[in-house]
Amino acid sequence: MKRKLIEDSINYLKYVQGGKGINIPKESLTEYDLEVPDENTDVEELKIKIAIHNHETEYKEKVENESIVREGAPMTLLREDWMDAKSISELDSMINKCIKCNLCETRKNFVFGTGSPNADVMVIGEAPGADEDAKGEPFVGRAGKLLTDILKAIDFSREEVFICNILKCRPPENRNPNPEEILKCEPYLLKQIELIKPKFILCVGTFAGQTMLRVKETLGRMRGKIYNLTFGDVKVKAMVTYHPAALLRNPNWKKPTWEDVQLFRKEYDKEKSNTR
Repeated sequence: MKRKLIEDSINYLKYVQGGKGINIPKESLTEYDLEVPDENTDVEELKIKIAIHNHETEYKEKVENESIVREGAPMTLLREDWMDAKSISELDSMINKCIKCNLCETRKNFVFGTGSPNADVMVIGEAPGADEDAKGEPFVGRAGKLLTDILKAIDFSREEVFICNILKCRPPENRNPNPEEILKCEPYLLKQIELIKPKFILCVGTFAGQTMLRVKETLGRMRGKIYNLTFGDVKVKAMVTYHPAALLRNPNWKKPTWEDVQLFRKEYDKEKSNTR
């Protein structure tokens, strides 16, 4: 957070001074490990470099504590209009033409997410696939139908939860999102969490679990546990389980998935009874 505010401060000063040079003693920034842009610096390339560095250092090798504090919606001096959105529908209208990364050049549709704007439960995957890209909705096609069936089996309908992904645009060939794409797109997800204020999050798939928990663990080590996540002022309980598409490829994972979602529902019911 401190590093981000300092980087934004430097960029902001450059902006208000019309791009003129600013004398910033590098020794004063040593403790923050910052690379100060000069006139020969490609700022966009530097941002990507910083993103990759942060990606490599922020993710822990394993979950050290099942209570995890994440930054909420971005705090930044360089505010964008969408950051002040007051509702999910307003946020959608503000970001669905996003061109911040190269995925905008290959997508057919921006996949914001669907469901209740007041949902107690969010389901988060990694990124849209071909079916989702074509329709502009998350989790459609065979994997989407299976997710609907899984939710129905634990007494949730798609309409009462909110379903979305880490990325809002499909990566080519369904590859994993890269650090630059996460840097540009994850703030949208954090804003969704801020607006919806869910009580529970179900992460489906290895990448979704790793991104939300900020770990490099395998799915087998992440699943079967309840995590207490904090996003700014929003506190949620979260679980990680297999992605529906993975279950279509390997039916042997259906049993552990069923165990996971049963535990998820049990924790949900316990929480609801405690708040009555």
